[in-house]
Amino acid sequence: MAVTIQYLVVRNGIEKMTFTNKKDADAYDRLLELAEHLDELLASGPVALGEQDREALALFLAQHQDQLSGPKKTPAKKAAKPADEIKVVA
Repeated sequence: MAVTIQYLVVRNGIEKMTFTNKKDADAYDRLLELAEHLDELLASGPVALGEQDREALALFLAQHQDQLSGPKKTPAKKAAKPADEIKVVA
């Protein structure tokens, strides 16, 4: 008989997801916390959204948080130093 450890992510008494890895369960819990915060922010915003649409949008934004800061800037390449000019004296 094998023993399997499972981690349950529960929000407001509702089981959301089951994981076999604590790290993944914690990451998902943090994602849901961010989505909950975003939902509250969207509720106080200037656009009226239905509850289901607002929750779906909040979860989508939380899942794509790395893209919210805009495109990643690539470091500028340093210009090559010009070689010292050689002066020819005639």
